[in-house]
Amino acid sequence: MTTETPQKERIAKRMARAGLCSRREAERWIEAGRVTVNGKTLDSAAFTVAPEDHITVDGKDIPALERPRLWRYHKPPGLVTSHKDEKGRDTVFDKLPEELPRVISVGRLDLNSEGLLLLTNDGELARKLELPATGWKRKYRVRVHGHPRDADMEKLAKGITVEGVRYGSIDGTIDSTKGANSWLTISLREGKNREVRKVMEYFGYSVSRLIRISYGPLSLGDLPAGAVDEVKSKILRDQMGVEKFEDQSASPQQGQRPPRGKRQAIQRPSPAPAGPSTAPRKKGTLKARPSPKRTS
Repeated sequence: MTTETPQKERIAKRMARAGLCSRREAERWIEAGRVTVNGKTLDSAAFTVAPEDHITVDGKDIPALERPRLWRYHKPPGLVTSHKDEKGRDTVFDKLPEELPRVISVGRLDLNSEGLLLLTNDGELARKLELPATGWKRKYRVRVHGHPRDADMEKLAKGITVEGVRYGSIDGTIDSTKGANSWLTISLREGKNREVRKVMEYFGYSVSRLIRISYGPLSLGDLPAGAVDEVKSKILRDQMGVEKFEDQSASPQQGQRPPRGKRQAIQRPSPAPAGPSTAPRKKGTLKARPSPKRTS
């Protein structure tokens, strides 16, 4: 059994912090023989690495660590929260300013949803902020077709089961009704796939507009659609428990930091071949990629 020290961390956690994948997926990559440390192929995720260790996936260096950063982004409707879309639709990451570094999303907003989407360069921070155990409330303004009743909101507060999926307590307030539509404020903590839309449809109300207005202590405020604003480091430390960053990634064996001021594409590395191959591998730096997220 390995023992971690303040200078070392599990290899799966190191890969997640670099924004490559989740810890669980990193473990699968290791079991598939895709990860090496100092030239040795790993066969178990029960392995710790130090800042100076040379780590590769599929023969490419993993990105150097940077200090954890977080941004608020006002997602417009009509964008997919993915780096690549099989249908060729525009994505959130196609529209981000070029000066941003590589980033991944904290959760997702579906194609027609809009509002606050958090972006980070640190996979571990994204994982922490997504977990229901963190207890962060997501708040939405929701326009539905129909006139919800107070009794519907009371049922939401107790939790409901829809098509075999249990949804925990959801706070709902009827704000206004005009014509055939109503505006609601919905708050939840779980953030399951399309949760707001599914629970509203359960009561017979189709959602015509869904705007996330806050995520934990961070709010959309008056941030314009398509705009990005970085969250201050003090907020990351005080409200999210992010420790002060100490640069331990400048080791020459691990490669240099990507230049600031230019956003790098994040993509999934190609799978390693099933059997041994005699073809030489190209050297380079592995780009980070988004891991699957839950949506609301």
